Amino acid sequence: MAGSQPQPYESALDAIPGSHPYPRSSRYHDAEIGIHTQPDGTPVRYIKRRLLPPLSANPEEAETHTVSSGERPDHLGQRYFGDPAAWWRIADANPVLDPRELTAEPGEEIEIPSGFPSGFPGGGGGRHG
Repeated sequence: MAGSQPQPYESALDAIPGSHPYPRSSRYHDAEIGIHTQPDGTPVRYIKRRLLPPLSANPEEAETHTVSSGERPDHLGQRYFGDPAAWWRIADANPVLDPRELTAEPGEEIEIPSGFPSGFPGGGGGRHG
């Protein structure tokens, strides 16, 4: 089988539960997986660039959260999405490079996105807690 191209994960493994390289709650789950062939013919899978969604142009599509002292991005992920690992959804909705910037300034208001598809731990992005 040397030289044959492996099937991309999204077509070969999506039908098998638990076989995708990233769980459904991961920011990379929907990212496209590419295949690079090395000079010796060895195929290497890689995740293609993940582009951030545009910041909300309609403030009614999201709610705001006032940051309290001692909060962390994982606290917000748990509070709003039922999963501490979902902090990245909030980071994507705000213009920050480092997720710690989300909670660095007590009193600052940050955007909490809504309308995420169901099927993720914690549901679809409604208000929790």
